[in-house]
Amino acid sequence: MSADRPAWRRLDGVDWSMAIFVVLVCVAAAGINGSGRDLDYWANFTAFAGRFLPPDWSVLPDVGWAMLETARIALVATAVAALASLPLALAASRTVSPWWIAIPARLVLNAVRSVPALVWAVLAVAITGPNALAGCLALSGYSAGYLAKFFSESIDAADQWPARSLQAMGANAVQAFRWGTWPQLRTQLASHGLWMLEYNLRSAAIVGYVGAGGVGLLLQTYQEYGDWDRFGVVLLAILALVTLIDWAGQRVRRLWNPSQQAPADG
Repeated sequence: MSADRPAWRRLDGVDWSMAIFVVLVCVAAAGINGSGRDLDYWANFTAFAGRFLPPDWSVLPDVGWAMLETARIALVATAVAALASLPLALAASRTVSPWWIAIPARLVLNAVRSVPALVWAVLAVAITGPNALAGCLALSGYSAGYLAKFFSESIDAADQWPARSLQAMGANAVQAFRWGTWPQLRTQLASHGLWMLEYNLRSAAIVGYVGAGGVGLLLQTYQEYGDWDRFGVVLLAILALVTLIDWAGQRVRRLWNPSQQAPADG
């Protein structure tokens, strides 16, 4: 019986993965050191946090316009990335494409994701100059790498029996995917797109640090001049926008999946 087996032999793949993860965390934590100086971290934190109060609400109109540009950058970048990522996902899917296409496509996606969004922004600013277009280009390329990965994994996890049945009845590959696989993927891919939009709203605020448009330019300016009370207003505006998008995303997902809505009383 399994109860008579040693404890280590009763562990499955998840247990071993978690055990290895814990060991790696312990090893990594042992190598993280501070400055070596005797500092009062809490006093330093409270002194710095005090510079944010009270917020300087006089900059709110400027912050509002900058947030509007940030939202535009995130929306356009997410839309472009979603359109570009679907053919990339099909190329990288092991169930749709042959191995000699899927493997190079996955290598390309890995290369795209290995470059941080801030580096993509530096490259885009060097090409187009410091403007919102640079932010759109940077986030579009970065987001396409992630969305294509998510999309390809969703395609691989989909039930291929309906598509194969359609092909057996004479449908071509495009028709089989459209009517056999796509209905399974539509909601999931849209959910990935919403997540990417939320992510890009935060990233668009950061890429502005290097001139790629959006509210990041205000963050960089206020940080450079030590206007932390104005810096705090920008952070609050980003928090409000991300919270609004997150709430709207949850409502949209409930519309897509009525079964997730809470049952009515009585």
